[in-house]
Amino acid sequence: MADTDRKNEKDHLLEHSYDGIQEYDNPMPRWWVLTFWGTHIFAVLYVLNVAGMGTGAGRIAAYEKEMAAFRAAHPAPTGPANPEQLLALTKDDHEVAEGKKVFLKNCVACHGPDGGGVIGPNLTDDAWIHGGKIEEINMTITNGVLAKGMPPWGKMLPPREVDEVTTYVWSLHGTKPAKPKAPEGVVVAR
Repeated sequence: MADTDRKNEKDHLLEHSYDGIQEYDNPMPRWWVLTFWGTHIFAVLYVLNVAGMGTGAGRIAAYEKEMAAFRAAHPAPTGPANPEQLLALTKDDHEVAEGKKVFLKNCVACHGPDGGGVIGPNLTDDAWIHGGKIEEINMTITNGVLAKGMPPWGKMLPPREVDEVTTYVWSLHGTKPAKPKAPEGVVVAR
């Protein structure tokens, strides 16, 4: 009789009915309940970054380590470059060639392969929007012009590459691009 009572208790129909379907009031399987609570416990431990979960020191420590490595490889710009040093680099063909590589890798989409301008300004004429002196060109490349869509390359490139691309942009003056944009900005005599 005890087995019958237990079976009747387990197979007890609920009072409600949806579209003529009735359901039994059976408990969830124990494996499902344990999995449910196990995921909650794991989530709390993961958010708290408890050491020993997974490999290494934890996700926050891994992030901090990667950021430190990035900062070491890409130091923050220290201010305007020395114009005399930049002008000396323009006379070094190797530096200009390295600058051309950086330019072709990062700047072509906006300024074109020959510097004649696409959505960015023409870099071969005498007109400059943000200054045409070599140190002003370097600061524009370093800090960018977010309002016009130019990213701050000083945060993405090492200072050496910023100086190299500055020397290449300086060397573009007076060249004849295939389809140059009209001059924009103020004419700056060299």
